[in-house]
Amino acid sequence: MIRVIVADDEATVRAGIAAILDAEPDIAVVGQAHDGDSAVALVASTTPDVAVLDVRMPARRPPTPGPPVRGLRPEGPPSGRPTCADGIAAAAAIGQRHPATRIVMLTTFGLDEYVFAALRAGAAGFLLKDAEPQRVVDAVRVVAAGDAMLDPGVTHRLIDRFATGPGPEDAARLGGLTPRETQVLHQVARGLSNAEIAAVLGISASTVKDHVAVVLGKLGVRDRVQATIAAYEGGLIRPGVREQQALESSGRHGSPPSKGRLLG
Repeated sequence: MIRVIVADDEATVRAGIAAILDAEPDIAVVGQAHDGDSAVALVASTTPDVAVLDVRMPARRPPTPGPPVRGLRPEGPPSGRPTCADGIAAAAAIGQRHPATRIVMLTTFGLDEYVFAALRAGAAGFLLKDAEPQRVVDAVRVVAAGDAMLDPGVTHRLIDRFATGPGPEDAARLGGLTPRETQVLHQVARGLSNAEIAAVLGISASTVKDHVAVVLGKLGVRDRVQATIAAYEGGLIRPGVREQQALESSGRHGSPPSKGRLLG
């Protein structure tokens, strides 16, 4: 059973997301929060597998009650501690204090500043609120399994954001990777699964899994989303360069990933 908490300052939205998730046989919503501070406290008290957070939850806003949903813990009043500014601050706090809890960010805002701040804060998933309900359910399952999921539009923003090229510090970050690890990271940043990377590079899926674990350790990142950011920052993925050219430079050939690919 995947234990989930949902945090959103709008009661109707919060209850709706909770109801969608709680209706699934393998997901249990164990709590709701109305702001970032409450979300951090709720994670501490319930130790969920996944926290679904709204990116923009205003600080110090009084809670608005929502309809009860099966299995939910009642919301308490805000504590006396300083309130988190928003979901991004909450995500960062949860990532630092409760690293076992995976984070999915939901928002109506597609602005780059929120996308990158959320990913850097440790979010393993990022979806717009107009996503189909099943996609939200899928995101919870994917991140709970240790993988990551990005809205297709987020991947495009990664490309646009790093179109100006890497800085020297970003490029140096990848210097400790072996040639094979660099190839694996390149395919991870394309959005390929371990099985697909194995087919492209001509190695076994278990070997790919081992390489991915080593790459994450060397880069000091927690998952494939942050590894993808590191690949763009370091110039391993160059916007405007055809994938076939990149593969030829590493001596391999393969087909590009499908649109909206899960980073898993």
